Amino acid sequence: MPEVRRLAIGFAIVKQQPHIDESVKSVDNNNNNETNLSLKITKTLNTKRTKIMLNAFSVDVEDYYQVGAFARMISPDDWDSWESRVVANTRKLLDILDSVSVTGTFFVLGWIAERFPALVPEIAERGHEIASHGFRHQLVYEMTETEFRDDIRRTRLLLQEQSGQSVIGYRAPSFSIVKRTLWAHRILVEEGYRYDSSVFPIHHDLHGNADAPLEIHDIATESGIIREFPPAVVRRLGQNLPTGGGGYFRFFPYFVTARWLRSVNASGRPFVFYIHPWEIDPEQPRINGAPLKSRFRHYLNLHRTEPRLKRLFHDFSFGTIQNVLKLE
Repeated sequence: MPEVRRLAIGFAIVKQQPHIDESVKSVDNNNNNETNLSLKITKTLNTKRTKIMLNAFSVDVEDYYQVGAFARMISPDDWDSWESRVVANTRKLLDILDSVSVTGTFFVLGWIAERFPALVPEIAERGHEIASHGFRHQLVYEMTETEFRDDIRRTRLLLQEQSGQSVIGYRAPSFSIVKRTLWAHRILVEEGYRYDSSVFPIHHDLHGNADAPLEIHDIATESGIIREFPPAVVRRLGQNLPTGGGGYFRFFPYFVTARWLRSVNASGRPFVFYIHPWEIDPEQPRINGAPLKSRFRHYLNLHRTEPRLKRLFHDFSFGTIQNVLKLE
């Protein structure tokens, strides 16, 4: 199913369900104070439950010109010719996280770590987990097994040297571990990784495996077990709808995202949320000539990301992926 149609279905589903604030308003208008009080208590208890459950906050550290949406227009060989904003935007995110006492997992591109060698040590010194996002944002399904092994090994060694941490987590660029690249999990195990957050259980033109489990699960390979922590998805009317961050966080109104994430927690499951540094930078340079779909995905509601993040931190509890998976 095309992405826009799937998102439209999700938005239509939400519009059919009255928001709790509207229910309370209706009750007030009917002077039914007893029911109103019950609704408010239920809402308070549900909020407390979601605050108690620890979820994972993650950042894919890449610059605005390195995203998959612009890959056909901007070659990695030309990255050095673009104005970089990743350090300033990452530091802005770090300041926001400091202000709310939240730690997270930073999946860092090796190319970024190599070009800006002070960035990874700063992220680590400020209390966050360092994990791998590959070296040059190459899609896994466009690499051979040998190329993939070299990519994740090179990146892991660099990040460990810079951070002083044991790097055990991986997220593929554009969530590109799909059905035809499940061999990647075996290689991740062989290269020392203990968890992955790359298998998005949705239909998408660039990634996704809609048949994959929605919850945290172990994947057995010939070389051992790796734990998979998929991005947050909710099941509505037979469709898997993404609600775990990125462009979906900017597309849906905040109350929709919050409602769906609360439903994940209410089912007894923590979720992993993801964001990119460029998503809090509405003033970033525009990529001229990009296709309409790419521009829609990338630029939609950038000015809303930061205030929505602050609401998210108020409504949910977050830590690193290692914290949630108890892998320390």
